[in-house]
Order: sequence, then structure tokens, then C-alpha cells
Amino acid sequence: MDFWRDRPVFVTGHTGFKGSWLSLWLQKRHARVTGFALPPPTKPSMFAATEIGGHMHHVEGDIRDGERLHEALAQAAPEIVFHLAAQSLVREGYRDPVGTIATNVLGTVNLLEAVRRQPTVKAAVVVTSDKCYQNREWLWPYREDEALGGKEPYSASKACAEILSAAWRDAFLTERVTLATVRAGNVIGGGDWAPDRLVPDALRAWQDKQILKVRSPNAIRPWQHVLEPLAGYLSLAERLYVGEAVGAWNFGPDENDCLTVAGLLERLAARWGDGAGWQADSGMHPAETGMLRIDSSRARHRLGWRPRLDSNDALTRTVAWHRAWLAGQDMRQFSLNQIDDYERPAPGNP
Repeated sequence: MDFWRDRPVFVTGHTGFKGSWLSLWLQKRHARVTGFALPPPTKPSMFAATEIGGHMHHVEGDIRDGERLHEALAQAAPEIVFHLAAQSLVREGYRDPVGTIATNVLGTVNLLEAVRRQPTVKAAVVVTSDKCYQNREWLWPYREDEALGGKEPYSASKACAEILSAAWRDAFLTERVTLATVRAGNVIGGGDWAPDRLVPDALRAWQDKQILKVRSPNAIRPWQHVLEPLAGYLSLAERLYVGEAVGAWNFGPDENDCLTVAGLLERLAARWGDGAGWQADSGMHPAETGMLRIDSSRARHRLGWRPRLDSNDALTRTVAWHRAWLAGQDMRQFSLNQIDDYERPAPGNP
């Protein structure tokens, strides 16, 4: 825990779902956090509900504005950078492919250039996606050395971000900055109100006593609680800081938590109660991946990271968070308590 105390850290995308949880965790560890992002993408938001902006240096800016980003990074003078700012939705990539590429590809280049120009930075973690792989609908999970690719704009943008991060690392950053890219599964958890994302869509519908319409009930995804990959990112950053662990890393759930959409919804509905239900939407929709799993053996063996929560735990915590929010509880403290509970050693473990 002492590693992060008073350490200057820069987080892009800190107003988003994952960025908010990461910023809250860094605040809990007493890091000196500066965030650079657009305003929260949803109302309500995790960022507002947990009062994250009041406990860090909050800078509003667009990752596509390279000079503005460089100025903010220079003023923060961080030692560690987490890059999470992104357009994070597959269907939005179909609606706005140019904007998706500008944010996820050119935005990543702007971040890499800003890191290159900032002498205080020692380690950088660039967050991409499990959808960066050239998906062949294989039954077995993808490893970090599998081919990258994308059959739609969002996935292609994440594959490009991976390639460019590796290029900047090898061409410009090797002597001073250790850099890694990270690929997580489908994260769920409290505080996510993003549109066109399964669990937020379900909770919105059920809160309003509506039946959820589902596009691809048989699609298989690697579901995991948001704290799982974030724990991996934090551990990885500590290793990068001492010059280790460069390259690409998967942080995914155990194999038995790669569930169909229908299977996940059945478990989620049981926890929500109140007659929650769903039905398949037979309308026409843009193509999406049917089968996707990632192999996290590298992180397990080299970082000692492994999932602590199964899908049942993840869903229980997600529903508890949203029920607490609806009840008007102190969501900053509730969220900190969830982090405390996650960090607590399991019975029988040191």
C-alpha cells in the first residue's frame, strides 16, 4: 500500500466507469491523482455519485487535443500514467467510426507523445480491450501473442492502439519509460450507466418495470467485476515502475465465468427480483462477436494476479451498489467499502 502514498499519478478518462473506480482506488491509497477527461459521459455517473472530482486534480480536456493533453501532463509531472480515455462501445463505433478512430487511435498517439515529452514519467499503462484480437470465433481463449485485428471500427481501433503503443515503446520510450498494454474482459459493477451495454441496460429496464430486449442472447463473453482488472493494472504499474513487465497483458475471468448473455441475465434477474425479465430482440443489428475469451496465464504466473470474484459475486456486488444508490446512500463510502472488501484476504489466505 505504501508504494502509492503521495506518488504523482495521471489518469486519462477518469470520468468514465473504469476510470472513476481506478481514481477512487488511487485516492484510497493516498496517491496524488490528476485526471484528464471530458465531462462524465452519462448522467448519473460513477464520477459524480462518488464525488471523485473533489479528491483529485480534475482537468477537463479532449484526448484528441494533443497540446492540451501535454500541458496537463507537464503540470501534473506524474511518475505513472494510466490511459483509459476512449470511445468504449462497439455500436457507437458503427454510428461514428471516424470519431471512434480519432479518439481511440489518434488519442492514444497523443498520449504516447505526451509521455515521450514528459521526463518525470517512469511507467505507463495503456488500456485497450479484449476485442483487439483478430477474432476467429475460436473455442479456446486468446493469448497475448495472438494476431490483432478487427471486423468493425471499435475493435480495429483497439488493435491499432496496441500496435502503436508497442511502436512508441520500442522506438522512443525504451530507455526511460516502461510501458504495457492491458486487455480486460467484459467488466461489470456498480456505477455503470453506459448505453448499449448489457448490465446497465438491464438495470435501467428493470428499475422502470420494463422487459429488457436482448440482441445476442447466445453470445459468450468473459464477464468480470470492474475491480478485477483494475487490481491487475495497479499491480502491473508497480512492476513497470521498477523496470519490469513491459508488453501486453490479459486480465480475464476464470473459464467458468465466460457465460452466454442469457446465462448472465438469468443470474442478474434472480438477484434483482421484482419480476425482472428479458426477451430476445429479433430486429436487425450490426454484427458483433459471438465467442470471445482471453487467457490470463501470463498475469497469473508472472504477476501473481488471479480473479478473486466469480460471476455470482460480481453480479451480487453490482446489484447491491445500484440498490444502495437508489436508496440514497453515501455512494463514495459504499464504493470504498466494496474496495476494502475486495482487498481483504480470503479465509485461509495470508
